Amino acid sequence: KNAIAGDAGERASQARLDGETHLVRSVDRLIAATPAERSQLMELYDADPAAITVIPPGVDLSRFRPIEQNEAKHLIGIPGWRKNILFTGRIEPLKGIDTLLGALALLRERHPGELDNVCVTIIGGNPWADTLDEEMARLHGLREQLGLHDLVTFAGSRDQDLLPYYYAAAEMVVMPSHYESFGMVALEAMAMGTPVIASEVGGLAYVVRDGFNGFLVPRRNAEALAAIVLVQAINPG
Repeated sequence: KNAIAGDAGERASQARLDGETHLVRSVDRLIAATPAERSQLMELYDADPAAITVIPPGVDLSRFRPIEQNEAKHLIGIPGWRKNILFTGRIEPLKGIDTLLGALALLRERHPGELDNVCVTIIGGNPWADTLDEEMARLHGLREQLGLHDLVTFAGSRDQDLLPYYYAAAEMVVMPSHYESFGMVALEAMAMGTPVIASEVGGLAYVVRDGFNGFLVPRRNAEALAAIVLVQAINPG
């Protein structure tokens, strides 16, 4: 995470790093979510390879299962004719939401007619707070600066019971993260049968197999993200 952080706000504190190092060296067994995380534990924390087992997380398939798209759209208030692109996650710099907004601005500039029946829903945080947190305020400002206020909706946090309907209503779930240790959102979307566009970073590069169960793009690359969103989510085929 710290190796690819763009600024101090994205970096873990030294106190956290020291605590993680102490834990890694004091426990009997370690569980890594991916082979890459196993390698990082060895390289960055000097963990004993024999003490590490790779066990990827799973999802509750009784909760995250395919739902008919129009049914889902009706339940959450999206017209059946409108194509929805979804982001869900914490509102923080490492999630790369600014890259998504940049990609949408490129699409509006180059293919304006293609966005007439598109909406973008960003789930997470509290966009109605009296005082927005720093990242939410920055993203609101960027949305206005790029002229995307009519396209992008900050929907705030949603109850876990409603999340499956948002996944099902989406043409595509976008995860433009700068870093992800695993990427549970990708697994949840796949369990719903919804394709994923994700940055080729961390656990996402392990979970998403480009062209098979989703699509990978370089991190912080609005051009590449715009191209794949246009082809796969907005105007497939």
